[in-house]
Amino acid sequence: MTSDLFSRRAAALGGHVPTFYRQPLEIVRGEGVYVWDAQGRQYLDCYNNVPHVGHCHPRVVEAIAQQAATLNTHTRYLHPMVVEYVERLCAKFDHGLTQAILVCTGSEANDVALRMAQAVTGARGVIATDATYHGNTSAVSALSTRRPPIGGYPSHVRLVPAPEAGMTGVEFASNVAAAIAELEAAGEGFSGLMLCPFFANEAFPTVAPGFLRATEQVVRDAGGLIMADEVQPGFGRLGSHWWGHDWIGLVPDIVTIGKPMANGHPVAAVVTRPDIMEGFRSAFGYFNTFGGNPVSSAAALATLDVIEDERLVQNAATVGLHVTQMLRDLDHPFLHEVRGAGLFFGIEFRKDGAPATDFVAELVEQVVARGVLLNKIGRHGEVLKMRPPMPFSHQNAEHLVQVLDDALRGTPLDA
Repeated sequence: MTSDLFSRRAAALGGHVPTFYRQPLEIVRGEGVYVWDAQGRQYLDCYNNVPHVGHCHPRVVEAIAQQAATLNTHTRYLHPMVVEYVERLCAKFDHGLTQAILVCTGSEANDVALRMAQAVTGARGVIATDATYHGNTSAVSALSTRRPPIGGYPSHVRLVPAPEAGMTGVEFASNVAAAIAELEAAGEGFSGLMLCPFFANEAFPTVAPGFLRATEQVVRDAGGLIMADEVQPGFGRLGSHWWGHDWIGLVPDIVTIGKPMANGHPVAAVVTRPDIMEGFRSAFGYFNTFGGNPVSSAAALATLDVIEDERLVQNAATVGLHVTQMLRDLDHPFLHEVRGAGLFFGIEFRKDGAPATDFVAELVEQVVARGVLLNKIGRHGEVLKMRPPMPFSHQNAEHLVQVLDDALRGTPLDA
């Protein structure tokens, strides 16, 4: 039983292990855009970006099984599959980003990116926003704001106000410039700026392409690097572009990718220019036992094939436009703004001018009770966050909006 499993889980893994929803779900099977719980109930998955091409896609499953039955080892032996994957992956990038390191998680990728910036600049100082998340290693968790580091933020880290309604790109750049000056004055120097170009964990505020143009110039003038964390917006999720940095008009020096790239198999990567890679390799002699192994490479190659063959980037564009139009037709007194791009969209709710935190928390539970998975994000949990697998269809979108409309009517205004 799910309740028994929950107790056993706490005993085996320790307390405070995160779960979604008030009544945690025991998910036992997935296919396409659907998952099923232990009681056999089907849920439309509008939240999980890890199964990028759909849960248990047969081509990815077959690629993993075939390679696992043939060979799996590390990259100190020559193997063509990792080379083929990096060649095909880097062909999706501009800006001279032609080399990559494969790792296992987005946290590892961002950790490597920080060290690349240190190796090239000779400095440690790094800047992120004050409402972000970049992973779980000691280095990148110092940039994340969900749980401040024990003992406080390190002296080489500065957090600038995240973009929000009314903030201009010039204002954001001014805050970055002030943070750089602080780092220089403190003797830390400035290695770079790390951000998600879609500001996903900042609740993806509505910003226009070009918003980061002034910030990019500030970083360049200070001799720092731009590190774009594409773990959430990458691989075509935004519909109009393969990468969030191209969507917003940013030229990065380093790009990190993760969760979606092998459809759930633990694969991530750091993509950069040859000069930066050379500086990093010379300084650190980095090696990752499992990064780029043949099975992971096979999974990543198959995922890339499916994205291309099933035209999933184009699907994200057309279905995303359809769903956001329908969301804007919803009528509710707390509905403040529909926002997003492609298959990354959400709704901000405000009550009497303030974040409707409790209402959104209850709304999430109401929607899940009706068989649709989604969640919340934002500094105050005031934004409904939806990020479904890329095969999400017009029919799925209509089902989502119908359920959401019903849940809005069923959620008390005083929740």
